[in-house]
Amino acid sequence: MKIMQIYTDIFLNWQALLDIVLIAAGLFFLHRTFLRLGTWKILIGILAAFVLFILASVLNLEGIEWIFKNVSHVALLGVIVIFQPEIRKIFEKMVSIAVAKKNITSSDTDQIVADSLWALAAQKRGAIIVFPGKEQIQDKISGGNVLKALPSVSLIKSIFDPNSPGHDGAVIIADNLLSHFGVRLPMSKSSTLSEDYGTRHHAAMGMVEETDSLVLLVSEERGHVSSFMDGEMTRLNSPEEIIQVIEKHFTRIGVTPFAQAVSLSPRTVLQVMCSLLVAIIFWSTVILGQKQLVERTLTVPIEYTSPGEGLVLVGTKVYELVIHAAGPKSAMNDFALSAPNALINLSKMAEGTQRVPVTGDNIEYPSEITLLDISPAELELTLAGIVKKTVPITPQFIGQLPSGLKIKKIQVSPAEIQVFTPPSQQENKTLAVSTTPIYLSSISSDSKILCKIIAPPSFQPVEKRWPDVEVLITFE
Repeated sequence: MKIMQIYTDIFLNWQALLDIVLIAAGLFFLHRTFLRLGTWKILIGILAAFVLFILASVLNLEGIEWIFKNVSHVALLGVIVIFQPEIRKIFEKMVSIAVAKKNITSSDTDQIVADSLWALAAQKRGAIIVFPGKEQIQDKISGGNVLKALPSVSLIKSIFDPNSPGHDGAVIIADNLLSHFGVRLPMSKSSTLSEDYGTRHHAAMGMVEETDSLVLLVSEERGHVSSFMDGEMTRLNSPEEIIQVIEKHFTRIGVTPFAQAVSLSPRTVLQVMCSLLVAIIFWSTVILGQKQLVERTLTVPIEYTSPGEGLVLVGTKVYELVIHAAGPKSAMNDFALSAPNALINLSKMAEGTQRVPVTGDNIEYPSEITLLDISPAELELTLAGIVKKTVPITPQFIGQLPSGLKIKKIQVSPAEIQVFTPPSQQENKTLAVSTTPIYLSSISSDSKILCKIIAPPSFQPVEKRWPDVEVLITFE
């Protein structure tokens, strides 16, 4: 029933729905970008590790969870470094969605390009034409010459004439114009194409790996026309197919009429549905894992507040509590990491011995957690009245001096200190405090040593804190 309630909450909670939609959108962009750039094999390995972590969380495999939690921060930095180009492309892709493009094409331009490429293919003359998408391409291309000419079959054929100085470069078509020719495109960095293909093919693939452009190519060796889009090469068998792929490109980037733009390919619909399904599985798995009820035993330190004026806590103190708590796994993990403590308020307690119950009010914990047991359930505390007394500070020497050395004088500064102590000890003639240990074997000449004060638990300094002590040792 609890599992069904969690799934019901998904559809009743708009934050959960928004969370799932954003995760699905991220997965969709991630898949499309990595697929286009040819690095999806590495991504599969990362996803496999991620699935293993989800299973470990569901099955409560604490060893695997510990490894992931301690390695994940370093691994995340490694992923960012390794996939820096791909991550950049994802953000560019997301930003480009909201950017309006003026780059449009007409049916006349489509027909001219199709006829030109088909004629060049018949003559086995190489050619490469780029239709930019939403993303900017200026930082991806280099070289070339500005043309800004209306397209025509004769002009395109003359540009790719073997005797033309720009025939080895690409032509950019933007706003129904041949905007540039002789342009150099980036080379492919993936292994999508085999080495059997030449430089022109690898340049076309590199362009579509780094941008959302459409590249049309004529192979001078094979006399084939091919399209490159979304990291894939497709052979085109007729001028009509060339026109169709150009129209598909502009539909994809959203510059065609709405009625055409809303028509998605079955493959895109499948990718969207798979991204949504994975997002729902991921979200629900994580939530189910975090909602899992667990019990845990924790050791909690006790913090005592200052007692009322003129009183001091004496006798044996309890410094830790053992609590047994239950709650959702995520809340229990956060509670354990928050270093909780139990607060015992002595400010309103009177002089004498009292039994103080320890309850959940003494511990600050999340509302999702239930305290099942606290041990000990009560504390026996004794508050005694205090008096001010001046006690000497005694150096604490350990070991023996090196042979041949004899101490002439020991001077302690300050020699005495005022403390508050219970009245039962005010007549104790041996009442004193000592310094931290001074090891004589390490001293070979006159020395000045800084020490801390060690005092019984019932002693409290009048000045609120213990001062540092300086011990001066002089030898004969």
